[in-house]
Amino acid sequence: MQKYANYPSLEGRCVLITGGGSGIGGAMVEQFAMQGAKVAFLDINEEASGRLVEELAARCAHRPVFRFCDLKDIGALRDAVADVTRACGRPRVLVNNAGSDDRHSFAEVTPEYWDERIAVNLKHQFFAAQAVASGMKAAGGGAIVNMSSIAWMIPSANLSVYETAKAAIVGMTRSLAHELGEGRIRVNCVLPGAILTERQRRLWMSPEYEQEVLSRQCIKRHILPEEVARLVLFLAADDSEAMTNQNYIIDGGWI
Repeated sequence: MQKYANYPSLEGRCVLITGGGSGIGGAMVEQFAMQGAKVAFLDINEEASGRLVEELAARCAHRPVFRFCDLKDIGALRDAVADVTRACGRPRVLVNNAGSDDRHSFAEVTPEYWDERIAVNLKHQFFAAQAVASGMKAAGGGAIVNMSSIAWMIPSANLSVYETAKAAIVGMTRSLAHELGEGRIRVNCVLPGAILTERQRRLWMSPEYEQEVLSRQCIKRHILPEEVARLVLFLAADDSEAMTNQNYIIDGGWI
C-alpha cells in the first residue's frame, strides 16, 4: 500500500473548508481529518455531508464538523465561521474550495446569471478570508488556499463567467498575500485541471472529452481528487511556511 506524507503541524489544528461535502472538497476533508486536524466544512448538500461525517468519525481523532451554509449569503457565511470558531477554535487553515463549473452560452448570460455565478465562484472566497483573518493573526498566523482552475488558461468554451471568476481568484490571492503577510498569514492558489470527481464523471467526462484530456496531458491518466487534496495539505502545513503569493497547477501537465 502506497504511503504519503504526514504533517505533524496539522494535528489538532482547526481547518475550515468550503464546499467540503463531496468531490475535491470531500477529499480534502478526509485528508485533513486523517492528519488529525479538527476539520470543519460548509456545504449545501446535507445528505452527502452527513454521510462523510459518519464515515470519517470512526477513523479520525476528531469528528469533522459540518455546517449547512449557502455561501452566496455572506451574512450566513460570517455566522458559520463564528460557529465553527466556537466549536473548533480559531481556524488556522482556510481552504476556499466551493465553486461550480456549470456550462453557459456567452450569448445567453444575463446580469442576474452573472451575479449569481460570481457569487458562487468568487465572492465568498474574499469574504471567507476576511472572516478568518483576524483570528488567524491573533493565533500566530495561518494559511489560506484559494481554489482556481486551469480553465481560464486554456481557455474553454461555454464557461466565460466561470473562467472570469477563476482568473480573478489568482489576482485576489496575490493581493491578499501581500496584505495579510505581516500577520504571518500565507495565501496561495491551486489550479486543478480535469480532476475525475463523481460530478465530472457524471456530467462532463464523455468519451470524446476524456480523449481530449488525455491527449493534452503529459501524464496519460486521470488526476484524482485526493491528489489535489495532498497538494493542499502541504500548502496548509508548516512545511511550506515560507511559501506564499504563488499559484500551483495540478493538471498532469496539460498547461
